[in-house]
Amino acid sequence: MHEPPPNNPSVEQSGFGIPPALRYPAYRAYWLGLLASVSGFQMFRVGQGWLIYEITGDPWSLGLVGAANAIPAIFFNLFGGVFADRLDKRRLIIFTQLTTGSLIFLLATLTLLSVVESWHVLVVALLAGGVEAFDNPARQALYPHLIDRKVMMSAVAMNSVIWQGTRIVAPGIAGILIDLINTQSAMYISGMGFVVLAVVMARLKVPPIPRGAIGNPIQDIQEGLKFIKVNSIFAFLIGMTFFNSFFGMAYVMLMPIFAVDILEVGAKGQGLLLGMSGAGALINTLYIGARGAVPNRGLAIIGGAVLFGLAVATFALTAEYVGSLLLAMGIMFVVGIFNSVYMISIQSSLQIMVPDRMRGRVMGFYGMTWSIMPLGGLQASALTSLFTAPIAIAAGGLAVALFALGPATVNPRVRNLSSHLSPITDEPAEAEDVSS
Repeated sequence: MHEPPPNNPSVEQSGFGIPPALRYPAYRAYWLGLLASVSGFQMFRVGQGWLIYEITGDPWSLGLVGAANAIPAIFFNLFGGVFADRLDKRRLIIFTQLTTGSLIFLLATLTLLSVVESWHVLVVALLAGGVEAFDNPARQALYPHLIDRKVMMSAVAMNSVIWQGTRIVAPGIAGILIDLINTQSAMYISGMGFVVLAVVMARLKVPPIPRGAIGNPIQDIQEGLKFIKVNSIFAFLIGMTFFNSFFGMAYVMLMPIFAVDILEVGAKGQGLLLGMSGAGALINTLYIGARGAVPNRGLAIIGGAVLFGLAVATFALTAEYVGSLLLAMGIMFVVGIFNSVYMISIQSSLQIMVPDRMRGRVMGFYGMTWSIMPLGGLQASALTSLFTAPIAIAAGGLAVALFALGPATVNPRVRNLSSHLSPITDEPAEAEDVSS
């Protein structure tokens, strides 16, 4: 188990007020830096999409930029996890944040000089995606050492609050900057967000963290895979995340079909539908972050996943056969609530149970499942070409629900997860303690 962070405050697990995780000064500083970085990330995504469409006028180019971001993240996340376990996590985050910020500044400067071309945007997207594959596992492996394990769910929820909140606010800020000033101004400001987190990390005092990856990268990846295979609870939790990304979240990619062709509400209606999903997730995430716990973690994961899957299927089918925007918005609000319940429970459980020397690799595998979300859109598109979009999305939602019910019926450890929330030992014979 990692050493408790300095200035360990007394933290209550229930009630409201300051979220338990934010009562730890080191985590609070990290959280504020992460807020700046993720805001920059969200603004950059808007800016690069706007820029390449402005250059090419081709909708296909938007898909190419998304693929350029996602593909390196999928392939390099495993190596990113190895580096997170092997290197000083704090210094690795500083390097990745400054590198990403520099890439954004470069693209903004090319735009400012009016020499930017579409291939510049694609190359920067590709490189930024590759850097992100090393940044994300390092961040996931570091922040649990800034808190006590008993407030892990609060910390996971507060991290999620940043992603949910900036997904709503940051794109709007980027759009206003692009409209009132220019594209490069939005990019320069987005790049500064990465610099802010790098500065925070440079000043942050991190307790000593054991480093566990000491072989060659391939051997270290194999060791991580073996650990997950031997400990079936990790395989289930990561598998749940895969089904969520690949099947459950495919509705995001196909939402234009529902907004334009099925509900006939246009781009504004699409924004309302996705906004309601984000609002539901954000409100529930804030609730969990302030409370710091859920009563039964195993049932929260299983029940949340089942209800999320059924809600997604209900949205798809009622959109087709009822055709009410208000009903669809209400269902999407529920979709966001249930999705946040089980995904926060999954990530906090992983963070509590994984041994420190394996944390980077396990969270690298976990992060890779999120990177495949664009591929989930491809499978849903393929089903749509064979059947219809509502059937494709409903099938994805049912797949999530069935996968959650399957292990729940045969594995009592999944159902009783709350009683197993302690670090799993993995015989770290060759691991060594090295101060960060």
